[in-house]
Amino acid sequence: MTGATTPGLASAAGGSTYRATLASGSRAGVYWPTLEPTDRWIRVRLGDALIADTRRAQLLIDYGPGVLPTYLVPVDDVRTACLADREVATDGTVTWSVRAGGRTARRGAYASSSWQPGHISFRWDTLEWYEEDERVVAHARDPHKRVDVVRSSRHVRVEIAGVGVADSHRPTLLFETMLPVRFYLPRDDVRTDLLIPSDHTSTCPYKGVASYWSVHANGTAAPDVVWNYREPIPENPRIRDLFCFFNERVDLKVDGRRLERPWTPWS
Repeated sequence: MTGATTPGLASAAGGSTYRATLASGSRAGVYWPTLEPTDRWIRVRLGDALIADTRRAQLLIDYGPGVLPTYLVPVDDVRTACLADREVATDGTVTWSVRAGGRTARRGAYASSSWQPGHISFRWDTLEWYEEDERVVAHARDPHKRVDVVRSSRHVRVEIAGVGVADSHRPTLLFETMLPVRFYLPRDDVRTDLLIPSDHTSTCPYKGVASYWSVHANGTAAPDVVWNYREPIPENPRIRDLFCFFNERVDLKVDGRRLERPWTPWS
């Protein structure tokens, strides 16, 4: 699950803190940050205007609060005439606005002083990225990450403030590298009368665009605690219209055993 983050523009300290926490806990063996070549044809657009076009991109893999994988594009493969309003932050990060076709993406391009010289990246929320001829959303896909979706007969019960909000013997389990197991439950096994639709959405390149609901139970408000994918990407059809609760924010029992609440960026 990917929220509204901007790869590369968050502080390096934030990413380092998250990496250190994982390495000291159950997620040891963290391999990032890494910089890898990619054979993918990468293009970046602002509306109909082509801003970057490269077959020489580098894939920067890193994670943390506001830090997600992105591509570094050689400056020679960027329409630099579209870059304006150069700014330099105290940490050495350089940003530019991107202007083309009558549109402006403020601080839409950026370069870190820690990167290889002569490379630029772009925001994922204000510009469109393409791998070959397919659009990629939210952030670059990590070739070291795997997402497996498996049907199960485990007994899953979700409680909030002591109130049962879901109970199922037919969950679909989603296993995603370095994240907690997520339990996707059929609509009929969820107390939908306790769900309050939210305006919040999030985008994940591995799953699609998620819609959210809040829960009010026993006088307790749990905002944006459950989500589903009405139209997941073609690679993950099995989670379509199933409900999933944040393990980090609810009391989750699996086969009668209460699971500890994990620490993640969504805690």
